Amino acid sequence: MITPRRSSPPPPHSSAEQRRGDPEELITLLTGWGRTAPTAATVVEAAAADVPALLRSRPHRGVVARGLGRSYGDAAQNAGGTVLAPITGPTTLDRSGDGVLVTAAAGTSLHELMGTLLAQRLFVPVTPGTRYVTLGGAVAADIHGKNHHRDGSFADQVVALDLVTADGTVRTIGPDADPDLFWATAGGMGLTGVITSVTFRALPVDSAYVRVRTERLPDLESLMRTMRASDHEHRYSVAWIDTLARGRALGRAVLTRGDHARTEELTGAARRHPWEPPHDPRVAVPLTPPAGLVTGLSVRAFNELWFRKAPRDRVGVQSIASFFHPLDLVDGWNRLYGRGGLVQYQLVVPDHAESAVGEVLRMLSDAGQPSFLAVLKRFGAGNPGLLSFPVPGWTLALDLPTSPGLAPLFRSLDTLVVDAGGRLYLAKDSRVSPEVFDRMYDRAEEFRTLRRELDPDGVLRSDLARRLHL
Repeated sequence: MITPRRSSPPPPHSSAEQRRGDPEELITLLTGWGRTAPTAATVVEAAAADVPALLRSRPHRGVVARGLGRSYGDAAQNAGGTVLAPITGPTTLDRSGDGVLVTAAAGTSLHELMGTLLAQRLFVPVTPGTRYVTLGGAVAADIHGKNHHRDGSFADQVVALDLVTADGTVRTIGPDADPDLFWATAGGMGLTGVITSVTFRALPVDSAYVRVRTERLPDLESLMRTMRASDHEHRYSVAWIDTLARGRALGRAVLTRGDHARTEELTGAARRHPWEPPHDPRVAVPLTPPAGLVTGLSVRAFNELWFRKAPRDRVGVQSIASFFHPLDLVDGWNRLYGRGGLVQYQLVVPDHAESAVGEVLRMLSDAGQPSFLAVLKRFGAGNPGLLSFPVPGWTLALDLPTSPGLAPLFRSLDTLVVDAGGRLYLAKDSRVSPEVFDRMYDRAEEFRTLRRELDPDGVLRSDLARRLHL
């Protein structure tokens, strides 16, 4: 047994305002990472052994498990109901087979795991743009990273997990054990049960650093051509895009592709400490500015600086934190968007409809909507998950400050994505309608049928589930 490297990650986001209900209840206002649409719920802490009894008690307005609150929208909120705090426990490694299997509690964060695994010369097989997500959330959202074209999403690396279903039954499931339930749970946003532990394949690595090739590209056509031609040569690939560029510069970008560095490639402090794990944030945003600092003017200035400072073509070595999670260096960076919060719009379109990416960028530029963070990645093959997001093609993620002009823009983007055969990512969504959702996810009704069979009394509920009639 290995004791996880404990840290002080940012807590699940909640408002500072808390009010007492019954003497034994603490009712808390919760939001997603976008800090929009807060709803009140009773947050409870429970050990894995207590979860079956909690579900059998059928709490008023149901239960949903919550990790570290990094879903942007309403997936981990449950207005008037119960929200289950992260479930903690030990981490174990099994080296008896061909690879190394890691078993950890669902509430264990990827940040904690990285500290534990790097000491064993291992790494998590998939990480998104933040390491402050839990294992349970990684499965429930079937997270993806910069290596989807090579390794798939997180569920593709899971061997087994323990799931407590609505009737209080503890089931051990996986791709080879009750696969129907497993692939409904992977990407199922916590609506098939409460995950209490996860077993997954670890990735052997040669250091805690990444060899990165950075390239500046003048437009979207050259960017996509370069990614098509060379992504297969690297484990990781991602592009930052200037969404305010127009005309011939539409889609100008900085492309970074990486592979885990060997120790002999390291120099200086990295060579002296080749297994240094990512550290906690050392800078924090102390308050939320009323109007927000992410404006068209500030984003335009940042984009120009970021593009110009990027090398035309250079190879260097970066830490895991710098390459995978640059925003994690600043605690509470979402506050920079002001009291109105932000919305992330993440879409995927299949390979045959890649022209839709350019059309999205044109619509965004024409609307003058500033996206501080805009990233493009390529997806490889999808998996059997009923609500899993990735399909082979292109995914574009946009962070936008809330404004009155977003609603009509998003409706137009929804139509474009649906017509292209694409979809939106539920872990990032906060506003799509059930009708549009059903057109994007052709197995949605299959998921609803399984939900009715598993949970006829609706014990597992969330604001997202109510919104999308799941």
